[in-house]
Amino acid sequence: MDQPLSQPLSPSDVQRISPSALAYLGDAVYELYVRQALIFPPQRIQTYHQQVVSWVRAESQAEKLDRLMIHLSEAELAIVKRGRNAAPQRLKRVDPEIYQKATALETLVGYLHLTDPDRLAGLFREIAMPQSPTLPPSLEERA
Repeated sequence: MDQPLSQPLSPSDVQRISPSALAYLGDAVYELYVRQALIFPPQRIQTYHQQVVSWVRAESQAEKLDRLMIHLSEAELAIVKRGRNAAPQRLKRVDPEIYQKATALETLVGYLHLTDPDRLAGLFREIAMPQSPTLPPSLEERA
């Protein structure tokens, strides 16, 4: 890999990545952010899992995309359109339109993760993602 992971890529570099690959990355980034945000207060693993699933299921992601649309730039809307059009049409349990929106959101998350992580964090705040965890008081004193 020629470029460090922490350095954002240029939009033109990211345009060469398929929407499906961006959605694949975006799915992981979205779930990691939710898991990280929900890690405090400490809970049983099953409770974490139930909370994360409620955030990452396709229906929830589609609703989040609907809420974000008015906040997106023209370039971001183009990425959303690419992602929506790349969603597979054969689905097991979800309405195709919902799955297309969820895939579009994941594509946008993957794109912004690579190009503008600060913008991604701002959009997460717009959709009221769980707040990033803060250290519990006992750990803050040691930091």
